Amino acid sequence: MVEHAPEHHITPLPVYFAVFAALSIGTLLTWYASTINLGWANTPIALVIATIKAVLVILYFMHVIHSTRLTWVVVIGAFLWLGVLFVLTFADFLTRLWAIN
Repeated sequence: MVEHAPEHHITPLPVYFAVFAALSIGTLLTWYASTINLGWANTPIALVIATIKAVLVILYFMHVIHSTRLTWVVVIGAFLWLGVLFVLTFADFLTRLWAIN
């Protein structure tokens, strides 16, 4: 009886260096965005940068980019759930009546 081993994908080392560079640039962008007063746009910009960095970590360092469809479904479901939590949290925050004293 012949058993077949699952296929393993080996990511080249330059890809890891490129992802590391992108994460470093994202960190610097986050820091730079925090030094500028953009009013209400500071938080959304920081969240977009953080989301891009999280996607890079999940895809390359957690090897999801070469995983099965089930893994993709779980990861996408987790991101959708995180989105639901953000929407509910911001909806609660934005609908509070802060001006009433």
